[in-house]
Amino acid sequence: MSFRISGLSAEPYRPLFGLTDIELGALGVQRLRVDEYPGYPDRITLREVPVGETLLLVNHISQLADTAYRASHAIFVWEGADEAYSEIDTIPEVMQSRILSLRGFGRDGMMVDADLASGAEVPDLINRLFADPAIDTIHVHNAKRGCYAARVDRA
Repeated sequence: MSFRISGLSAEPYRPLFGLTDIELGALGVQRLRVDEYPGYPDRITLREVPVGETLLLVNHISQLADTAYRASHAIFVWEGADEAYSEIDTIPEVMQSRILSLRGFGRDGMMVDADLASGAEVPDLINRLFADPAIDTIHVHNAKRGCYAARVDRA
């Protein structure tokens, strides 16, 4: 079964790009300069941010449903990133080297199933989760820090 992995749209974050650190701080956002590679995964391009670049540490609501599974967490956004990752049957760079938690949600926003995978295991887990017709979408989270990584939909 084919699947599409998507990064976040840059649109909600564009107004933050270029603000002063004081302005960002007033919004609960922090600017960081990347000092090691890999280590800072951008949630728009789904790439590791290169050393010397800036990124924004922001809170992101990853599960909007009005259920007990409503969720938000800190994520990194590459300052100036524009084009969201969107590929079919391809695992992006930032998901290839991390232990991931894949969480399958139904249309009602309730979690149906979840499991852990890393690297080459990810496509098989995606296909296993989507074999259940009750699962509408999969949210991928980095297992160690728990932050949202990407969304997976049937293609």
